[in-house]
Amino acid sequence: MTQTAADNLDRYYERLLEELGPQGWWPAETRLEVILGAILTQNTNWRNAALAVANLRRAGLLDLGRLRQAPHSRLQSLIRPAGFFRQKARTIRAFVDWLERAHAGSLARMFARSAGELRSALLEIKGLGPETVDAILLYAGRKALFVADAYTRRILARHGMLQADSTYAEAREFIHQHLAPDPVVYNEFHALLVEVGKRHCRKDTPGCNRCPLEPFLPGIQQTAAAQGTGNSEPQFL
Repeated sequence: MTQTAADNLDRYYERLLEELGPQGWWPAETRLEVILGAILTQNTNWRNAALAVANLRRAGLLDLGRLRQAPHSRLQSLIRPAGFFRQKARTIRAFVDWLERAHAGSLARMFARSAGELRSALLEIKGLGPETVDAILLYAGRKALFVADAYTRRILARHGMLQADSTYAEAREFIHQHLAPDPVVYNEFHALLVEVGKRHCRKDTPGCNRCPLEPFLPGIQQTAAAQGTGNSEPQFL
């Protein structure tokens, strides 16, 4: 990891935004829908989570009052497409119960708390891990907390910014140190990295030659410098 690589992080964002355009994340109409989606997408893909969210919408349960009153078995049945439906139903119930106790069932009161304080409180809820909590805080709460998921860690490791075995916390801290704390930028950058991960930076067969970030790969930049390109700026070919 070099200081040059860290300095280039904002250029990664600009390059991806230019090439891929705004991603429009998170696809939801309300804060509650974002929260439920963040829980339901754990250990599955968004397609399956979206099916579960659609079931909740048809059942009228994208409403805190109705969700709180729904029988547990009914909730499990509706979110079955997302997998791990028993565990996720317990997590949803635990969150709703906590919200009622701590904030009288008000998401506005909840998100009025500071990011750090709220993050610590949410992590105490069984079933909510760091990645899910950060997704809730960024996408529903508009807090400047980056979601350093597996796509992010893989891309940054391959570009020499992180070690291959870097933890979620280490990757998140790296982003926070080298990218200004702007929830709009964090939102878009995370979504763009996910898209790059899906299209190009796959786990087993990376397609670097078609990736917008190919010019930033350490080996390519070193080769360009050796050939006398004039400076260390990435060459957009």
